[in-house]
Amino acid sequence: MGAKALVLLSGGQDSTTALFWAKKRFGSVEAVSFDYGQRHRVELKSAAGIAKMAGVKQTVIKISEYKAIQNSALLDPEAPTSARHKLNKKLPATFVPGRNILFLTAAAALAYTKKIGNIVIGVSQVDYSGYPDCRRGFIKSMQRSLSLGMEFPVTIHTPLIKLNKKETVLLAKKLGVLDYMAYTHTCYEGKKPGCGRCPACRLRAKGFKEAGIADPLGMDI
Repeated sequence: MGAKALVLLSGGQDSTTALFWAKKRFGSVEAVSFDYGQRHRVELKSAAGIAKMAGVKQTVIKISEYKAIQNSALLDPEAPTSARHKLNKKLPATFVPGRNILFLTAAAALAYTKKIGNIVIGVSQVDYSGYPDCRRGFIKSMQRSLSLGMEFPVTIHTPLIKLNKKETVLLAKKLGVLDYMAYTHTCYEGKKPGCGRCPACRLRAKGFKEAGIADPLGMDI
């Protein structure tokens, strides 16, 4: 319990669950969030509120690189979020190329300055929307590369990696933090409590329905 951890906190259901998972396992926990020009930037308000309620220090890092890329429905408010990606039809339109590479690199650099050897990210390779940067192989590769590149041992923890959305809801219940889900933000459209139509809203609703638990967010689909 004496170790320190840095949690990537988007303000969504998964990262919030991962935050409280980390608080159960580490003696000191901080959070880092990213402003990368996302259309659902309202999630940053949720992240700030959740960090405050959880009693953890939050750092927000602004990533401006995507202004020059703009190749994702999450960066273009006019693009349909339910379509396939323009450059790779195997991927959803909401895939942001290199996002978790940038996030983990920035998080690791911040962790280095704070002498934090543990990074926690709420990715899942089960209900992962088809994003290749949510898979175990990618995480292992990043852990090795970051540790080598900084000559600083970094361990990336993925408590949700084998869980589907139903199991993530049940984990939140087990941790006793279901009430916090009322303050999370999931909707790709940036709507509160959610548009009910985008892939993120539907996946969230599916998880709560299968778990037999009412979503504290109060979203009705």
